[in-house]
Amino acid sequence: MTVAAPMRAHEQVRTANRAVKLLRRPEIGAAVAALAIFTFFSLMAPVFLTPAGVSTWLYSASLFGIMAVAVALLMIGGEFDLSAGAMTGTTGLIVGVMTTQWGLNIWLAMVIALAAALLIGAGNAFVVMRTGLPSFIVTLATFFILQGTNLAVTKLITGSVAIQGMGAVPGFDVVKVYFGSSFPFLGADIKIAVVWWIALTALATWVLLRTRAGNWIFAVGGQLASARQMGVPVMRSKTGLFMTTAGAGWLVGMLQLFDVSTVQATTGIGQEFIYIICAVVGGCLLTGGYGSAIGAALGALIYGMTLQGIVFAQWDNNWLKAFLGGMLLLAVLVNLYVRRQAGERS
Repeated sequence: MTVAAPMRAHEQVRTANRAVKLLRRPEIGAAVAALAIFTFFSLMAPVFLTPAGVSTWLYSASLFGIMAVAVALLMIGGEFDLSAGAMTGTTGLIVGVMTTQWGLNIWLAMVIALAAALLIGAGNAFVVMRTGLPSFIVTLATFFILQGTNLAVTKLITGSVAIQGMGAVPGFDVVKVYFGSSFPFLGADIKIAVVWWIALTALATWVLLRTRAGNWIFAVGGQLASARQMGVPVMRSKTGLFMTTAGAGWLVGMLQLFDVSTVQATTGIGQEFIYIICAVVGGCLLTGGYGSAIGAALGALIYGMTLQGIVFAQWDNNWLKAFLGGMLLLAVLVNLYVRRQAGERS
């Protein structure tokens, strides 16, 4: 009996330590919320669980998820990118104009669009780092520049604010296999965008948790001055993060373009805050230095399920904005509470 009691106490301590480690995971709150949202709409809207319903909200979540993961990395690094939404439309328009109006090879047009996106991302990083201006202001300026350019240039070249006829471009069907196709899975017609989403979430998680670059991201976002003193390449790290966000905007632009074979000059406008909300719901702090790629992906899943769940339940779609605001506030409060609880138990 004298030996059993200390052993039981030791096991209780180990169990408590496991609980603390679990609470400290950024994505734990989003995982619980995702399960709750899934259960709720499964009960409220029977079509939610049908193969067609599942494929619909998964596709919606994947497009937001790809961007949310990239934005989460940037937020962990202590920065914001409000031009991320407009970037999806810009890259799609570049490919559309170059192929339908100028007859350029479709693969070459995609490479040029990617290069343009990466250059804009690097430009954002350069201005932020060289001037010390908040990335919120710099990328807000970039957002307005892209928004105006998208509308004005597209209308100047095509006479309208949309690019159509992509389906007739040589090579479109080949590219569509990689960016706009779908495949059957458990009775559902799953879009290839879902595969991209899962793969990029896994890659981002590996980078954050298993590589030196991941350590740099947490360092520059959490303690910038200390990171510099320790020799962390701050400029290179933040430039890479801004370029990653821009590259994700290109990918989502391609996924949308080759899915519907058209692109509007207003595509992506207004979605930049949704990406940030998904990242915050997934556990990212607005102050930087803390977060998770998996959490951001779960945040996007929550949004995708809610977006389509409201439609399936035949509710007024205006409730979505109210839900977004409530979800953001609740996520911040829950993350704050969980971190305080974990700190008290450690």
